[in-house]
Amino acid sequence: MNEKNIYDLVIIGSGPAGLAAAIYATRAQLNALVLEKEVMSGGQVLNTYEVDNYPGLPGINGFDLGMKFREHADALGAQFAEDEVLSISTLGESDSKTQEGEQEEKELQAAELLEPSSVGYRIVGENDSYDTKSIIIASGASHRKLGVAGEERLTGHGVSYCATCDGAFFKGKTTAVVGGGDVALEDAIFLARGCEKVYLIHRRDALRGAAILQKRVMETPNIEVLWDSVVDEIQGEEHVEQLQVRNVKTGTKQALTVQGIFVAVGIQPNSEALKGFVDMDAQGYVIADESGKTSRRGVFAAGDVRTKMLRQIVTAASDGANSVTSVERYLTEL
Repeated sequence: MNEKNIYDLVIIGSGPAGLAAAIYATRAQLNALVLEKEVMSGGQVLNTYEVDNYPGLPGINGFDLGMKFREHADALGAQFAEDEVLSISTLGESDSKTQEGEQEEKELQAAELLEPSSVGYRIVGENDSYDTKSIIIASGASHRKLGVAGEERLTGHGVSYCATCDGAFFKGKTTAVVGGGDVALEDAIFLARGCEKVYLIHRRDALRGAAILQKRVMETPNIEVLWDSVVDEIQGEEHVEQLQVRNVKTGTKQALTVQGIFVAVGIQPNSEALKGFVDMDAQGYVIADESGKTSRRGVFAAGDVRTKMLRQIVTAASDGANSVTSVERYLTEL
């Protein structure tokens, strides 16, 4: 094993956070590798029809923005590998029971590539394994979906999972929000400021969101709550045109004419492979501050996977930059 086998940094994920980290890491002349499990870089932004709140690029297509991020990283010479992370362990830990693993660790120490007191990590993927001095977790999060007909086909064409991202495109139109928690209520209130009408569709007979939000929803004249109801199908040719809604108690069905539907039934971080490796909150988000520092020395988190107030493209990119700065400081301490 030689020096080229140990990266200064491995970035897990190639959404806006991961790509921003790749750009900053390459500019810092770090030997960095980006692991991406999808065929194409960009993350969730690729499914966004239009992005109107990224500074300097108003109205850009989400796919084009994702490609610009990747092109920037490629132009600087960033390294990429397509692989899905299965597990992460302290370097030598996963092999400590085998003679081969013990020999590899001894060779590393003998070559002074990794001092015995230093921390290094082995990332095991479906295709290969990767040894690194530091890690940036930028694996993102995924919106929970309704799983109904028309949802996938019309995503980005009237089906959205972010009201603050896409709400402005529905000014003066009729929309629907699905959910009953804080996010759903906040989305309905937000949309009601610009939409002609907003349906709030909730499968139960009581909302789960904060009392103050419930009060505001009930007091907003252009919000109509549909209780005990679920969406069975999202219909439309090129854009959302209609929802098929069913009352779960009575079985009554109705068709709602809408131009947009905002799904707010939860979001889940892509952190399954990190359980037991770094501290996470009850929802599975990696606990990290603005610097990206996690509970594990040399491991940082950026973007939607970390605990934070606002999950947007611009904050993900910022996280990527902050995390690389933290990595640089960490590496100088080794």
